[in-house]
Amino acid sequence: MDSRETMEFLRGIGAAEDEDVDLAAGALALAKLSRPDTDPEPYRNHLAALVKDVGIAAATSEPRNPGIAGRIAALTAVIVDRHGYRGDRETYDDLKNANLMSVIDRRRGMPIAMSILFIHAARAQGWSIDGINFPGHFLLRLRHGGEAAIIDAFSEGQIRTAADLRTLIKAVRGPEAELAPGDCQPAGNKQILLRLENNIKLRLLRHERFGPAAEVVDRMLLVAPQDAELWQEYGVLHARIGNMRTALNALEKSIALQQRHERRGAAQQLLAQLRSQMN
Repeated sequence: MDSRETMEFLRGIGAAEDEDVDLAAGALALAKLSRPDTDPEPYRNHLAALVKDVGIAAATSEPRNPGIAGRIAALTAVIVDRHGYRGDRETYDDLKNANLMSVIDRRRGMPIAMSILFIHAARAQGWSIDGINFPGHFLLRLRHGGEAAIIDAFSEGQIRTAADLRTLIKAVRGPEAELAPGDCQPAGNKQILLRLENNIKLRLLRHERFGPAAEVVDRMLLVAPQDAELWQEYGVLHARIGNMRTALNALEKSIALQQRHERRGAAQQLLAQLRSQMN
């Protein structure tokens, strides 16, 4: 699959219903765009091996139809113990930690990338698992037989208690913060892919690497072509690197898609400023 075919695949994700999106395949496609000379087939084979190994681990556990603890044990026995995956605490901000190909190469990644591996292996067994858009630290929720568990893929599949979640939220929002109802909302497949790429974009912007950040937003727009906020950001980034015509077109697209009146007005003001600079 070359870059053109990869982009078409991601456009297909952008047009698909969320439940029809193959999350791991999407993450590999995004990784492929930033590593165009890398053959994705060994990575697909590795993901298939994870699925097979988890299935065997679950089938050979006791009881034969494992409860939620048995399912977590099968996931961690394969992904963590057998294949050696760990959250990367030493070089957390390395961009490789959000590129699924590099994560597989290094067996290290950030929370959302590690979670994609768990989701892929679990869903292939027919298990109910969702990503959780927890602030600052992506988590998972596994359900089975009326039970539910919050799993931290970054921390070797550790089960997170309510007390753990309160500690995490205080680390993000401050010592007085408490959990809010929206903190444990499920993340759709496209949301997960966008959050994965957003991690790369934010780290690039931190170092004022506006050109590469614009390339990341370009990838994100393949997955979310109707996202007005992304189009506005795309326009701003291209303005920063002097691509004024691309910036104007992106802002016009943002305005056309924007449903929020105040955000549309802000984009219109920015568009007018850019046009005045070109006159």
